[in-house]
Amino acid sequence: MEKNEYLNAGVSTKAVWAGEKEQRVHGATQVPVVVSVAYGYDDMDEWYDVAIGKKFGHIYGRNTNPTVAAFENKVRILEGAEAATSFSTGMAAISNVLYTFLRPGDKVVSIKDTYGGTNKIFTEFLPNMNVVVTLCNTGDHEAIEAEVKKGCKILYLETPTNPTVKITDIERMVKAGKAVGAIVVVDNTFATPINQNPLALGADIVLHSATKFLGGHADALGGVACGSKELIEQVYHYREINGATLAPWDAYLLLRGMKTLKLRVLQQAKSAMEIAKYLEKQELVEAVYYPGLESHVHHDIAKKQMRGFGGMLSFALKGGMDSVKVLLPKLEYANRAANLGAVETTYGPARTTSHVECTVEERKAMGIPEGLVRISVGIEDVEDLIADLEQAFQHLAKNIK
Repeated sequence: MEKNEYLNAGVSTKAVWAGEKEQRVHGATQVPVVVSVAYGYDDMDEWYDVAIGKKFGHIYGRNTNPTVAAFENKVRILEGAEAATSFSTGMAAISNVLYTFLRPGDKVVSIKDTYGGTNKIFTEFLPNMNVVVTLCNTGDHEAIEAEVKKGCKILYLETPTNPTVKITDIERMVKAGKAVGAIVVVDNTFATPINQNPLALGADIVLHSATKFLGGHADALGGVACGSKELIEQVYHYREINGATLAPWDAYLLLRGMKTLKLRVLQQAKSAMEIAKYLEKQELVEAVYYPGLESHVHHDIAKKQMRGFGGMLSFALKGGMDSVKVLLPKLEYANRAANLGAVETTYGPARTTSHVECTVEERKAMGIPEGLVRISVGIEDVEDLIADLEQAFQHLAKNIK
């Protein structure tokens, strides 16, 4: 663990330097990709001390790895956490945290608008384990508080949500959770540590799909959980036995991507705001969802707990999926794909991206229109992105049925 924690450094400095120096070797200025599966010891007592955690070191790649440790420490410091552990994917981070603490008969309280994979855990996998799950309308803080007051083991939040970017008041929910001894978990993937730090707002564990904004280049899978040493040690133990280990090459790519995290996120947020304002003026757009807009239902909460509003937004087209099928193929500066947080702008309807696992009825119950399009804004010149949308909307206007 780094002693000074870069307490007096800015977030960009932390993103560049944190977690790296102690893992460099031979005078290299970059963290090496260590691909060794095992680590040897000539001294049997030292080996034993490392194996039982009495002394720092590495034993086996499923447990720890130097490259992976550098990534974990970088995220840990950016989130202001005591400890962090990583995973092979974002969903591995989410599921491992939930499975670490939940037992048959326990109760989870969450919101209806979580990411589709998370929602499936709540509606399918946890009930099969006899875990009680109560999902409240996102933004109905009174309903969430009422359910939490009845008692729960975990209060799970995702804010902003995927894909409708709804916002939950973290401090308010933390107060409710603490009153009943619940572990408050927050998925911070959309906000990133640049825009929001849930631990500073009282949450117990913060999660990221590192595949998204942390990596930023759509070339590495990963997840991470940060929190107190006591909680993260339990999560680490579950992960090391169940084996959802982050690969060293992915850790290296994530490390490299994170060095430009603040630069990317600030540009993406600035462009997202301009695109959101543009979309609000379009006749063929039914609704625009972006917490930076004053028209957003949770704008005041977002303004209170976020330093920036992020690079994610979504909009619903008049004409539903028929309009989506005309508009999206016409876009030039667009990846039509099930990913987000990359330097390239990415578009996709919820039914093939965030909530592909859900039925039409399930999406409708979550308030997700079939004509909803999610935009992950990249770092391109925003003038080009808006001009691209303009020509696509002109095409849609001529071809809409």
